[in-house]
Amino acid sequence: MATEERLDLSLDQVVVAEPGPGNSYLINNNTYISEEDVYSGYRCARLGLLLPFFSEYTWPEGVRAFLYLAGLLYCFLGVAIIADIFMGAIEKITSKTRKVYLTSEKEDEPEVIEVRIWSDAVANLTLMALGSSAPEILLSIIEVIGNNFESGELGPGTIVGSAAFNLFIISAVCVMSIPNGETRRIRDIKVFGVTAVFSVVAYLWLLIILVAVSADEVEVWEALVTVLMFPALVLLAWLAEKNFCGVPNKTDTSKQIELGNFQPGETDKFLRQQQYFKDGRLDRDGLVAFIKEVKNYPGLTDEDAAVLAASKLVESQSHSRMWYRVGAVRSMTGGRKTQPQLSYKLKEVYSAMNEHPEAPTVGEVPKVTPSKNAIIDFHSGSCAVMENIGKFEVAICRSGRTDNEVSVRVETIDGTATEEQDYVAINEVITFKPGETEKFVEVEIINDNQWEPDEEFFLKISLLLDREKRDGVQLGRISIMEITILNDDEPGMVMFQKRGFLVKESVGNAVIPVVRKNGADGEISVKWRTVDKSAISGHDYQGGEGTLVFKHTEITQNIEIPIIDDMAPEKDEHFEVELFDPEGGAKLGQINRTAVTITNDDDFNNVLSNMMMMTNANLHSLQVHHETYIGQIKDALNVNGGDLENASGMDYFMHFLTFGWKIIFALVPPPSILGGWLCFFVSLAVIGVLTAIIGDLAAIFGCLVGLRDSVTAITFVALGTSLPDTFASKTAAVQEKYADNAVGNVTGSNSVNVFLGLGAPWFIAAVYHLCVGTKFVVKAGNLGFSVGLFSGLCVTALTFLMARRTLGMFGKAELGGPPIPKYISFVFLVILWLIYVVCVSFQAYEYF
Repeated sequence: MATEERLDLSLDQVVVAEPGPGNSYLINNNTYISEEDVYSGYRCARLGLLLPFFSEYTWPEGVRAFLYLAGLLYCFLGVAIIADIFMGAIEKITSKTRKVYLTSEKEDEPEVIEVRIWSDAVANLTLMALGSSAPEILLSIIEVIGNNFESGELGPGTIVGSAAFNLFIISAVCVMSIPNGETRRIRDIKVFGVTAVFSVVAYLWLLIILVAVSADEVEVWEALVTVLMFPALVLLAWLAEKNFCGVPNKTDTSKQIELGNFQPGETDKFLRQQQYFKDGRLDRDGLVAFIKEVKNYPGLTDEDAAVLAASKLVESQSHSRMWYRVGAVRSMTGGRKTQPQLSYKLKEVYSAMNEHPEAPTVGEVPKVTPSKNAIIDFHSGSCAVMENIGKFEVAICRSGRTDNEVSVRVETIDGTATEEQDYVAINEVITFKPGETEKFVEVEIINDNQWEPDEEFFLKISLLLDREKRDGVQLGRISIMEITILNDDEPGMVMFQKRGFLVKESVGNAVIPVVRKNGADGEISVKWRTVDKSAISGHDYQGGEGTLVFKHTEITQNIEIPIIDDMAPEKDEHFEVELFDPEGGAKLGQINRTAVTITNDDDFNNVLSNMMMMTNANLHSLQVHHETYIGQIKDALNVNGGDLENASGMDYFMHFLTFGWKIIFALVPPPSILGGWLCFFVSLAVIGVLTAIIGDLAAIFGCLVGLRDSVTAITFVALGTSLPDTFASKTAAVQEKYADNAVGNVTGSNSVNVFLGLGAPWFIAAVYHLCVGTKFVVKAGNLGFSVGLFSGLCVTALTFLMARRTLGMFGKAELGGPPIPKYISFVFLVILWLIYVVCVSFQAYEYF
């Protein structure tokens, strides 16, 4: 290949160029080829600011296009990963709190609470919006500067294309992702109203600039007004959040802290009721109440309980859109998850616990109100059957309210026993008529005439999806039943599960499990009684005697003994419980007597310390950011953040695919340094470099395949930068009670994109051209058409969302609702996006 060599000749060195071979020229007996001839077959090589790094002259265009597309997609993954670190810095910055001191009963020890410094509205529209929109904003700035302060098509096209994708596609996905029968409404409608108005005004203002005021030119004052709209948006959103105008919100006030309403000594009670963490640690009383609830489910270890507690705590916290975006990116790239990873069994237990509508968060287990609800549960938490039993019946009991008709769903869940091989699957609805207190479900065991070890599977009771059929009914404590398949037809032995139990004096009831082993055939019974030792019945506990009945196949029953809390410091006291006189052919096992030790609260807290440590360790592992380089590097090196047990095949694939990015970005300073600001600026700089490369890749790829920059921007680039936000919004829509983090922030992000993504680079370029005495030309053309079309479709989409909020056929909510209207909403919003993409593309190629 001929090389290019520029000649710098003085006047006395100028000679006449003579024609050489082909299109070459002879100058001073040297052969030269013009630059145009050198690059005549090397298309799209001069479009990039940084690329290509080396000559691709001999590469086929098809290969070049494929490599540039692959590089573009890979760089999108890189930007998503560094944005994860960038948002960790933002989380560190916006999580800062200040201490508020309140009077208490102790004059020398005031009560202290911590209040967040950053307003939610301000944080969402400034740092968090910048975090999610940094690639689009930086792409526009870099394009203008790299293009000698002239306007390009890629940056503005990406800004408008990304806004269209966010509003239409993300809203459509969120509407569809809500389970049938459920809805999500925007809670802070005032802030949403402010951002929605600004999102429309922003694009109408662009249209005025491009077409009306100074056609095809952006003046300094126009760009300055565009930039100044950003602080105006933040100010008005903050005023709306604080209710400076209009009536206060009548919805949720759980985040308000009315300091003047506290009485001395009430702060701790308030914090416990609201499930706040104190000094970053779990409240012990909340953990104790939760563990008591967890222990009602058989076969769970302390480690399992700690994982469930961490899951419940994460669910009960309020999360920002940033938290969901970080979680989406890590799920896409095989990184450390922001939510606890539960095994299959723990997921079933957690689902069963969440079906208690009265217990959405960690705290005191609600008392059953028989006058309001019917309580449905199994008679026992477990049972065992012989493999050759064929069919048998399991009792489902109803207590509480009995004057209404209620229905629940009963279904089987695989354990070591699997459906169609060991048992016949069940998935049916059980209906209790008024007055009915017991129903039976028939279970069939498959006998394959082959020896097998004992296997188990589960029966699960759940409420129906139809909200009307969930009224007046709730699940009892035993909503999951374990069924063990045995090769034994003996009535079995009864015994205590262990020789001793330790209970807290304030536990309420001591629950003593009695198990049936080595057979479960027939109905048996065994008597029990308490025996005073250092603990005295009537003073330390309510003793007595009774009879436990094990129905056919049942293998577990509980003895509940009330413990008296006299609130006085005492030494450890204990009493015994004894089993005697078994009937029905059963025998007593080795452990027919157990000791129950009543310990004071301080000693019981020592027993709980290990549980507290495990729960806090689980919570610490779920932090969005790392405090040290070691933590960052460890996460970068290990799939799923080191949690190999719960890593999927896709996690492994995406981890190794993005391993290079993770190692490089692990060198970014952790957010613990300088309050997160060093990580913030370093990450922003890295995003800027990657964005420059993405701009080059997109421009050259579009050129190679014949796409104009404006079309490439609204398709490939807009989709690549918005994909993490799509997954984040979908997760937020499903998990949150409100729609704010799902679609409520979309309008604010779209406004910020215009004010900073177009206002800032246009202001810089306009000032530059003013200084050199030229005009900053921005052709209306395709950009004006794109902005005008999007403005109209934007108003249509926002009007449609508000109509969903007010019309009963949509469930009176922006998201979810009845199935058919939900599908119609999804199709309608997707059609709006397709109209935008197709029309803008056709206009770019001058079809109209």
